[in-house]
Amino acid sequence: MLSVPLSVLDRSRTRVGESEAETLRATVELAQQVEALGYKRFWVSEHHSVPGVVGSAPTVLAAAVAARTDRIRVGTGGVMLPNHQPLVVAEQFGVLESLYPGRIDMGLGRSVGFTNGVRRALGVDKDAADDFAVQVRLLLEYLAGTAPDQVHARPGEGLHIPPFILAVGEGTAIAAELGLPVVLAARPNSAALLEDYRTNFRPSAWASQPYVVLAVTAAVADSTEAARELLLPEAWASAYSRTRGVFPPLQPDVPGSMTAREQEFFENALHGQLYGTSAEVDQALGDLVRRTAADELLITTNTFDRAALLANFAALAKLTG
Repeated sequence: MLSVPLSVLDRSRTRVGESEAETLRATVELAQQVEALGYKRFWVSEHHSVPGVVGSAPTVLAAAVAARTDRIRVGTGGVMLPNHQPLVVAEQFGVLESLYPGRIDMGLGRSVGFTNGVRRALGVDKDAADDFAVQVRLLLEYLAGTAPDQVHARPGEGLHIPPFILAVGEGTAIAAELGLPVVLAARPNSAALLEDYRTNFRPSAWASQPYVVLAVTAAVADSTEAARELLLPEAWASAYSRTRGVFPPLQPDVPGSMTAREQEFFENALHGQLYGTSAEVDQALGDLVRRTAADELLITTNTFDRAALLANFAALAKLTG
């Protein structure tokens, strides 16, 4: 049995034959379902102008999720801060926390749009991520009521809205310096990054000690092969995007044959994913938690069949007792 809580990140992945409205409603429904299964958090993400993802406005979608759930914590994984003004983000989360007190998480990332056109549309340039640490500090100052120029976030100021840093590389250093929880994908270099994070962590008003949320893809089924098949639609979408420059909606079946380049990207997309029977995944996740000393696991699994996806989350929930 796993010794840490499980949470869910849903990116509002579209499916072939499904409207964008149906996808968004399915995200809200999934939140209700995983709440009933006992998951700790349900987070939504931010992507712009991606055909296969309609989670473009995470705070708006988080509001819809919070309105249709009762207990589960709701947040963002995350708001890409370089795309927004810190004051606006503070106010948006202030609204969420005011309406749903004690249930809102503020996950913050540093990514910018994937293409020049998207970045221009968002009003940012490729180097905007370089100011991420400065932006996070200013956002926290708005929430603490210590921002310059007598500017106040209303609502937001004085509210305790837990911030999380979605870390890639130097993000762990920023989280440690500011004393914030960190969210990190499970990768071969995770242990080294987390060791530095814990060593350099400075206690803050937001967190008295390091807190690690490890993001992982995990699939459970009656057999190892059936579990692997759950991951294939997302792996093919990744391979498709790497060879064509467009991230597509999920489709039920992968091509019977692929080019050598497609096959390489396809296999790379599956590398590091955890799948198998309940016993196999329980062992794999347990080993991962022991190696990283993670405090929480954030499950990011996607597949075409929504019923199979829910069954996967139900099977994973049973691993926590």
